[in-house]
Amino acid sequence: MSDVARTAGVSVATVSKVVNNRYGVAQATVERVRQVIHQLGYEASLGAQSLRSHRTNVLGILVAEFEPFSTELLKGASKEVAGTGYQLLAYSGGDGGGTAIGWERRSLARLSGTLIDGAVIVTPTVVETKQGFHVVAVDPHTGPSGLPTVDSDNFAGAVLATNYLLSLGHRRIAHISGRPDLESARLREAGFRRAMADAGVPVDEKLVRVGGFRIESAAATAGDLLALPDRPTAVFAGNDLSAISTVDVARSAGLTVPDDLSVMGFDNIPESALVNPPLTTIAQPLQRMGAEALRLLIDLIGGVERDPHVRLPTELVVRASCASAPTLVRPGRPWSPEA
Repeated sequence: MSDVARTAGVSVATVSKVVNNRYGVAQATVERVRQVIHQLGYEASLGAQSLRSHRTNVLGILVAEFEPFSTELLKGASKEVAGTGYQLLAYSGGDGGGTAIGWERRSLARLSGTLIDGAVIVTPTVVETKQGFHVVAVDPHTGPSGLPTVDSDNFAGAVLATNYLLSLGHRRIAHISGRPDLESARLREAGFRRAMADAGVPVDEKLVRVGGFRIESAAATAGDLLALPDRPTAVFAGNDLSAISTVDVARSAGLTVPDDLSVMGFDNIPESALVNPPLTTIAQPLQRMGAEALRLLIDLIGGVERDPHVRLPTELVVRASCASAPTLVRPGRPWSPEA
């Protein structure tokens, strides 16, 4: 503020009045001070601002880590915040592996009170918070609860994925599931099982294995599945990262996707369209989910009455990683992490 005052040729008190929109300053002086503020890139301290007004006009988006899923949500939220009078603070509070329990409580404790007026937390492990402001959860581990939530229809999406593979003639369909503590992972496995049951196709339990939603763990799971003497002809992976990992493992095992093995993903992150072959997947409207979460948070802060739980539809995106079930099932070579 002293730099602004010195450059504009006014007192610090005058700059303070301009910054805080107080009366008693000539319009020409106000314009000169604002021009200097713009030139110098001055911004009021959020902490000091919150002490004066108890508001910062900043909303937080808290994620365990910045990976493709959360990045797409952030894109949607950043578009939605334009013109609302709020700014957006993205904060990673996890352990880098996305598995730390209670990371959101620690993050909210650090940011609440002086930096943000409310928060969107992405895939939180704990949804009960004791903060004195509004919080919206995106795809919480436990599913919708007392906290306002935004998610997509994971169950219906998994049914869509499995039915598509069944329509191509596949019967030995494997499912690489996500983390068992995630409600979204449980719903995707449940949708897979429902579609198989409705089609009258028994689920071979050897083909249902945990991949953890992560590239490394999914690769090990895919390697085990493709090494089976009666390996699957199709894999429905719990997310796109697991599906992309499965494609890589299949290639290392000497199998061709989709001629020898069909691979289906879930999420429709940008990377899914860039792999070879481009991934057939179930699209979650990720950017819309981020936008809906931010809008829900702003409405809650503004006292707007509305449904606190938003569930968005999923849809099948057909690309090139799935084909008709092969008539001759070729065995794959043994796979190892070094392959």
